[in-house]
Amino acid sequence: MRKTMEEDEQMKVIMAGFRGSNLDESDFALNSVKMTLVEMDRADGDTETLPLEYDPATIGAYWARRPVSVITRIFQLLGISGSFLSKLLWDISQGRVKETEVERAIDLRNIVTSLGPAYIKLGQALSIRPDLLSPAAMNELQKLCDKVPSFDSKIAMAVIQEELGKPWTELYAELTPEPIAAASLGQVYKGRLKTGEVVAVKVQRPYVLETVTIDLFIIRRIGMWLKRFPALTTDVVALLDEWAARFFEELDYVREGRNATAFAAQMKEELPQVVVPGTFTELTTRRVLTSEWMEGEKLSQSKADDVGDLVNIGVICYLKQLLETGFFHADPHPGNLIRTPDGRLAVLDFGLMTQIDDNIKFGMIEAISHLIHRDYEAIVKDFVTLDFIPEGTDLRPILPVLSKVFDQALEGGGAKNINFQELAADLAMVTYNYPFRIPPYFALIIRAIAVLEGIALVGNSDFALVDEAYPYISKRLLTDDSPRLRAALRYMVYGKEGVFDADRLIDLLMAFETFVGASKTARGDMDKDQPKPASSSPAPVAASTSPFPFPFPFPIPAFLSGIPLPFPFPAPAFSSLTGAPAATPAMLSTPLMAGAGLSGQAGSSRANASSEGAREALKFIFSPQGAFFREFIMEELVKSIDALSRDQLAAVVLQLGLQDVSIPLLLPGAKRSTIPLSPSLTSEDRKVVLPDLTARLASRITARFVREFFV
Repeated sequence: MRKTMEEDEQMKVIMAGFRGSNLDESDFALNSVKMTLVEMDRADGDTETLPLEYDPATIGAYWARRPVSVITRIFQLLGISGSFLSKLLWDISQGRVKETEVERAIDLRNIVTSLGPAYIKLGQALSIRPDLLSPAAMNELQKLCDKVPSFDSKIAMAVIQEELGKPWTELYAELTPEPIAAASLGQVYKGRLKTGEVVAVKVQRPYVLETVTIDLFIIRRIGMWLKRFPALTTDVVALLDEWAARFFEELDYVREGRNATAFAAQMKEELPQVVVPGTFTELTTRRVLTSEWMEGEKLSQSKADDVGDLVNIGVICYLKQLLETGFFHADPHPGNLIRTPDGRLAVLDFGLMTQIDDNIKFGMIEAISHLIHRDYEAIVKDFVTLDFIPEGTDLRPILPVLSKVFDQALEGGGAKNINFQELAADLAMVTYNYPFRIPPYFALIIRAIAVLEGIALVGNSDFALVDEAYPYISKRLLTDDSPRLRAALRYMVYGKEGVFDADRLIDLLMAFETFVGASKTARGDMDKDQPKPASSSPAPVAASTSPFPFPFPFPIPAFLSGIPLPFPFPAPAFSSLTGAPAATPAMLSTPLMAGAGLSGQAGSSRANASSEGAREALKFIFSPQGAFFREFIMEELVKSIDALSRDQLAAVVLQLGLQDVSIPLLLPGAKRSTIPLSPSLTSEDRKVVLPDLTARLASRITARFVREFFV
């Protein structure tokens, strides 16, 4: 089935769309492109104003009292789109919609820019909605360019004066005579403040608010009329209102500046190498935004050696938004990701953000836990939580289809080798035949992550997105104390059978180490002025009193000291080497799984970061945050000692020939009068994994030690 789907033209189109390969990154439109706005001057005595936040009732009332303007706009739209509409109606009447969809999609793309900002933004929003449009229509709308010819700079300077209360010459030392980029909502000038800072000044087009609101009024009226047709199951009005509310936020540059400030604050502690332009609030209003100028090149066009590291940082950045802060950058465009001259990642354009609630954030991590254990019944229920499947839907017909999709995705290496774009495209294909939809927030996530994956694959064909994402997910599972994520962590380690999985626990810890290492890369010049430590020699290590012949990853209770081991441990691999040192806790200062999960370009910074990751992993284990992790290990330790001690006792009893001997039970009210001398072992006892867990840890530590010092 996978081969068939790869050869399917629809699949190719959807994957190209998710990757953003059709996006237009031009700074200006072609000269032939024109955009029609509603240039309406206020009449004398007219004090009524349009709302600055989306309110369909107020907007409807405003334009209902201005029928002449509405009729004028309708004639403008018909003049631009009349030919397209007549062809579309003819196709519908002849039943040829399917066979002409590509041609009509091209026609639509060619006229949308002329229709104005609302139609441009609506077309771009629909271009990542496979549940609403066919792949052919998506493909053409992907090519839709938001760039239009700039408007007169004299008008722009007048807007600056109107908004900021002074001529631009009193506020800025200089501004470029012409804009350096122009889009449907505004255009950008490069300038310098009188205090010397280089800035970007974005100025909104005149009449944008009027044009956007009148178009939304007309589209909404059409949507209300379409509700009369039962065959149309999609609630067009609800979709429009949901999109329009977010679109209105783009019209408010004050909000955009606040968004950038909030985003920077959320990234500052954990990802200081992510750069966000600062906002000059005293020179920012609803229609003028003054922000720090960011030098650099588009990440998608950079040939630098550190692009792989920057993509890794970008993945962590977007996962942090998605799974932690819930404040998500909703304009995932290659032009908004910049490589700065010192090698850091700059994120631009915060006009369009979306909030992701805790239910969705936790639901995604739970779904990942279920996916790793191939618990498809639980995943289908997760999809209801995540809004892929409507509440009350019969899940039985969908389960086999999704099971097949995920079985294909997990082929060849499990969850960490999933091709994200193929999985997203497979899920999109399901929307055409089942009650399964792509939620708006997830469409944005797909685009953002797929854009990063597309950039990475140019320089590294082995890049695997899920492999890069797993370390961050492990960090969330190990460090978050919310009940749902604690339950997800327990499920990740024990699975639906409730059996402790040593490999999974070790993988989580190793992935956490990898996350710490990756998050220390791409720091540019941030560490240039940091003082170097006086000595790089390791601190002396105190003699270990542990009863185990290798360092244990958690504190050993005092009562175990001096107790003989109840089971044999394998001798360390280096014990036969002449003069080889005994295993000590110091060995844990080297990475346990160097480079795992990092498929970007290697370098010395990556190696240093990996060593740092190992130290941070140890800090985590012994920190208050690691208490829940230690509980896992201690729980298995107690089970192991109990089970293995009974196993050893049973072996001794058998060796002495006393297996049939029973001991009197002199307890009043006991159901049995005797108990066998030889203890019994349950099936759970026989699954004890502590020897395997400790042996694996010792093996990995030892192998790393030998590689570092003897090879």
